[in-house]
Amino acid sequence: MKVQILAAIFLFSIFGVSKSNAQTFQLGKVSVAELEQKVHPKDSSAVAAILYKKGKVRIEYDPSEGFVALTDVETRIKIYKKEGYDWATQKVWYYNSYDLKERVFFTDAVTYNLVDGKIEKTKIKSDGTFDEVINKYRGQKKITMPNVKEGSVIEFRYTIKCPRPSIIRAWDFQTNIPVNYSEFSTFIPDYYTFNLRQKGYIFPKSIAQKNPKSILLTSKERSEGRVSSTTFSTDKVDYVENQTTYKAIDFPAMKEEAFVNNIDNYISSIEYELSSVKFPNSAIENFSTDWNSVTKRIYEYEDFGPELNKTGYFEDDLKILLAGKNTPEEKIAVILSFVKANVKWNGYMSYACDSGVKKAYKEKTGNIADINLMLTAMLRYSGLTANPVLVSTRSNGIALFPNRTAFNYVIAAVETPNGNILIDATEKFSAPNILPLRVLNWSGRLIRKDGTSEEINLMPGKTSEDTVFMNYSIDAEGKITGKTRRQGTDYNAMVTRDNIDGVKEEEYLEKLENLNNKIEISEYTRTNEKDIFLPTIETYSFTGNNLTEVIGGKIYVNPMLFFTDEGNPFKQEVREYPVDFSYPFLDKYKITIQIPEGFVVETLPASAAINMEDNLGSFKFNIAANGNLLQLSIAHQINEAIVSAEKYEMLKEYYKGMIAKETEKIVLKRI
Repeated sequence: MKVQILAAIFLFSIFGVSKSNAQTFQLGKVSVAELEQKVHPKDSSAVAAILYKKGKVRIEYDPSEGFVALTDVETRIKIYKKEGYDWATQKVWYYNSYDLKERVFFTDAVTYNLVDGKIEKTKIKSDGTFDEVINKYRGQKKITMPNVKEGSVIEFRYTIKCPRPSIIRAWDFQTNIPVNYSEFSTFIPDYYTFNLRQKGYIFPKSIAQKNPKSILLTSKERSEGRVSSTTFSTDKVDYVENQTTYKAIDFPAMKEEAFVNNIDNYISSIEYELSSVKFPNSAIENFSTDWNSVTKRIYEYEDFGPELNKTGYFEDDLKILLAGKNTPEEKIAVILSFVKANVKWNGYMSYACDSGVKKAYKEKTGNIADINLMLTAMLRYSGLTANPVLVSTRSNGIALFPNRTAFNYVIAAVETPNGNILIDATEKFSAPNILPLRVLNWSGRLIRKDGTSEEINLMPGKTSEDTVFMNYSIDAEGKITGKTRRQGTDYNAMVTRDNIDGVKEEEYLEKLENLNNKIEISEYTRTNEKDIFLPTIETYSFTGNNLTEVIGGKIYVNPMLFFTDEGNPFKQEVREYPVDFSYPFLDKYKITIQIPEGFVVETLPASAAINMEDNLGSFKFNIAANGNLLQLSIAHQINEAIVSAEKYEMLKEYYKGMIAKETEKIVLKRI
């Protein structure tokens, strides 16, 4: 009886959440020295710093709920500058779905200031606490600290109670401000086994120990007879608790730089993924251990695999559309266009259906899975070999380790003799193998009907081109009059369509004029604005009074005008994470310049070529004079979507040389 009761109670709770707390620092013990500090001692540019952050996650037994996860986090933050005021607002999300409800509590929220040499405390009031809805699955508790100034220290504590102990939230030891001290401890019964994953470039120290623990289980038995009676018994169950503590001291701020996929991919952090559960006298239950088992489990979910097999909702409509369509390209094009036109994305991301494909089709709206699993089913119906591909979006981070929460998105793939064609019907201007930028996040996981899976590359291999033809003339006062034709293909075309979609032409042109040195634009036209299978083309005439310098009777002009790259985006001495361009690209410029009568060229930039190793990229700058005409041909090409950190120095020098050449000026002098 005792064993049966124990097994039943243990099996009652198998899922979870977490965050953090622990050690010598103490809330309420803010010092005068902390308040007097004007700048961070190791990073004078810091707008704020985490003085300490401690977290504890305990998986504990609750008599009414079974094992639950309790997370306790306390934090102290120093505000140095006004730019650090954002840290006075703190947010903690929580699950709030029909089958999983967490509770979050903020306490001990206080702002400290130094006033006339004395410490002044301001406690948060009820009007500084908010409970918000993020979406149908999550809510968010938010606090805004009162009386925050430059020099303030803020403190707060929050607790999360989750009825499922299987998921422990990741703990970050770094952020975009310095972290003086961060400590994270977990207390996990040995019935639960977790895989631990560390990421980043610096790691905390850790210590582990085992603690004896016990719980008291109360059971009751009712005897039947002439006189029924109920007896209660109490059983003590001993178990071992595994305690692990991580400590990080003086971890630097993570600095943003150009072309970073998601900086959170590279910060020092630790993740927990439930591997197995083994209760006394029960069989071991294994969870995610490798990518194949993860994807097979996802495919078996009610709101994933079975949705692909549903019929009786689109067939009649599709039969008409597919008439006369024989090639894979024709079928893909007509089905993609049909889904885009008839089912709109509601803004929710998930690899699991929400409404379900049938309801989404009927109501003409759905989440990512509703739409793209429907798309996959239609492609299969047309006779193509189509399968879903699990994806982690850029905002969700790179899926480094096998677990079910690594993914938050799904697209479709059609297998052909020439490789996979990747398709997403949730983006207005996406096309076959032209995915929304949010999806371009290294690799995804394709799942077939039999449950097998394989990793596939999501990063584009084909070069997207941006081609500019520009003719302009310069008058004797330095005023420029010209015409431009700009053509974008593939991803450049999609970005252009996104930029102009829903924007009034007048507003778009005003922004374009301001970005391009206050030029005046006229005779503007667009071609192929809506046709995703053709390049975008923009043409316009322009005039500009601020595009040259006239000094001492000489005219100085950057030959590329407002297309000149004027600053190197790569500024760090050392970069430890990859450079992410999203897609390979080729920028080409064909420029013809007519110089004014009575002027000749005094100085002309020399032609140049820069080539990087391993065919990473190249820059070619050619210029020639022919009477009163100057002709330029410029090409800047990057052949890899993602450039490893090992090639950063080479890439940085390449950009340095390219920008130096682009910013060289033509000098015209009077005859």
